[in-house]
Amino acid sequence: MIDRLLTSGVIAVIRLQESSGDISTIMDMSGAAARALAAGGVDVVEVTLTTPGALEAITELASDEGLKGCMIGAGTVLDVKAARDVIARGARFVVSPAFDRFVVRYCRDHHVPCLPGAFTPTELHEAWRAGATAVKLFPASAVGPRYLREVLAPLPFLRVVPSGGVSLENAGEWIRAGAAAVSVGSALVSAELARDAAWAELTRRARALVDAVAAARPA
Repeated sequence: MIDRLLTSGVIAVIRLQESSGDISTIMDMSGAAARALAAGGVDVVEVTLTTPGALEAITELASDEGLKGCMIGAGTVLDVKAARDVIARGARFVVSPAFDRFVVRYCRDHHVPCLPGAFTPTELHEAWRAGATAVKLFPASAVGPRYLREVLAPLPFLRVVPSGGVSLENAGEWIRAGAAAVSVGSALVSAELARDAAWAELTRRARALVDAVAAARPA
């Protein structure tokens, strides 16, 4: 399952705010965004629990026949209760900005990939030792690709996914530095783009991002 998660090299993060509209509108936006991303080749979509109606959106996206080939997951999962709730709703992977060994253990016991957040080499290694098969480097914008390259030199077995500040312009640099995939939020699915329903533009961005990652990966 983790290999499937990292295949395309891109995890798209949907993080919408209350200002985007009521819960029904936000759910509609989330669905349209997921379909536009899939059309561009991004088939791994994370809905953060900070998005209003996130649990309902995860349920709807996970059962959407039009997204049958996509992996729908949940982000900002901070404790075991949240992990239990999102998995029950159909989330096929779990992401957190921080490392909680109990969340990692719960996900592992339920055969759901968990990407806990970590920052220092010690935190990244501890998350891996706890059973996380991939670890989210967060906030990646605070360090840059060179940091990841230096961390992986003595810890090459880690599968790291940078998140925070990753964009079309620098995604290839992260992949060349050794990232297993990249997690991209507002640089891909912006609130303005969702509000304007610019789904063709989102598909274009998704395709460009997938191509950039593919070009940066070793042959």
